[in-house]
Amino acid sequence: MADVTDPKINEAYEDVRSDKSDTNWVLLDYESDRSDKLAVTQTGTGGLAELQEVLDPSKASYAYARVTYSNDKESQREKFILIIWIGPGCKVMRKAKISVHSADVKSILRVFSIEVAAREKDDLKEEPIVVRLRKAGGASYDGV
Repeated sequence: MADVTDPKINEAYEDVRSDKSDTNWVLLDYESDRSDKLAVTQTGTGGLAELQEVLDPSKASYAYARVTYSNDKESQREKFILIIWIGPGCKVMRKAKISVHSADVKSILRVFSIEVAAREKDDLKEEPIVVRLRKAGGASYDGV
């Protein structure tokens, strides 16, 4: 089991969800290579592009992000995504625990439209994620 009891995790989650906050992502990392305790390591306001820059290729991490996109010039949507990052240099034993730990993370980062499994930073390019969000959103008037 992953330890997600740190109250700062829930605070950061609520901050990303808040309409009053500019924070649009939070990153959770393990405290150490041998620990199963997760902690907030960073938050940001620069969207998925900024998040890509801070992901460590040697780690497994979890991120929660708000993605804003337009369907037309008069409407904007905000959707939330859960990102499960397994960097290309992540240790084998950490990778093995991710599927079990993901359930614990989902118990605190509860509300999201899609889950994104990212192995390379390019997996977090905004355009393909927005396409997935549109498909998951139901009614689409732009042929996607």
